[in-house]
Amino acid sequence: MKAIVLNRYGAPEVLQWQSVPDPVPGPEDLLVEIYAAGVNRADLLQRRGLYPPPEPRPTHEIPGLECAGVVRAVGERVLGFQPGDRVMALLSGGGYAEWVTVPYRLALPIPDRLSFVEAAAIPEVFLTAYDALFERAELQPGDTVLVHAGASGVGSAALQIARASGITGWATAGSERKLEAARAFGAEKVVNYRQEKFLERVQEWSGGRGVDAVLDFVGQDYLEDNLKALAPEGILVIIGTLSGPTAAINLGWLLSRRLTVRGTALRSRPPEQKMTLVQRFGQRMGPWLADGRLKPVIDQVFSRDEVGSAHEKMEANRNIGKLIIQVRT
Repeated sequence: MKAIVLNRYGAPEVLQWQSVPDPVPGPEDLLVEIYAAGVNRADLLQRRGLYPPPEPRPTHEIPGLECAGVVRAVGERVLGFQPGDRVMALLSGGGYAEWVTVPYRLALPIPDRLSFVEAAAIPEVFLTAYDALFERAELQPGDTVLVHAGASGVGSAALQIARASGITGWATAGSERKLEAARAFGAEKVVNYRQEKFLERVQEWSGGRGVDAVLDFVGQDYLEDNLKALAPEGILVIIGTLSGPTAAINLGWLLSRRLTVRGTALRSRPPEQKMTLVQRFGQRMGPWLADGRLKPVIDQVFSRDEVGSAHEKMEANRNIGKLIIQVRT
């Protein structure tokens, strides 16, 4: 098959298709013919050599954390899937390819109303958002959450899930276009972080109480204000560290307000934990994807020869929602 293999690290120009052996499914695997794959910031880091795949390291390092396609073969212990099924899957890598094998419990059926391109925009961002809102932040109907990067892939998913679940969502973004997008995704209040301090707006909107949770992708530069934006017993969920991974914490503030800081990442988790998360998400959110209450947000679809351009656009932070690679038509 053809796949994008990272033989070296660097700029988007290193993303080249080459021939590699076809994957062989194990007894609990699906062999999936890939039609579309999502692009994620983790792919950009991996391309630069900053986000290695989990052990055991594969023979060929192929990026791509999510895909959509058709099952062509199943292992003898697979339950619930058969050849011909349309599936979307969470991957540890391998999405930038024509074929992939995936444990069947990391795959979900694609709702009839969704195309392969739309389905490829779901696994990584919607699972991350679901995990952050419910597994990490433990939010309930009536709670309030501040979502940074409200027009991003994860941000758009989190705001939609929050709205559908009776949770009030507020969001930050860096342009009027992205603020309008965040409102459309479900944010009741928005703030342009380039023009105002989000902490001041949160304190104003909440009457000084703060929010029950913050979902953060920025890390270092936002840590202090994120903690100050939390209500007593609030939870800060760190999903990314775009501004840097190291920061000082005022432990007195943490103690006096009984705050919690939690990190989350999907790729590094043990397989059983990821499988449990995928199944919980499918049971709770699957019906909402099927009836349209939750919708994947796609900024642009790139051909298989334009993967480098997709990376460049994401690095420039020009996208609202997901960037998708169409492997087959």
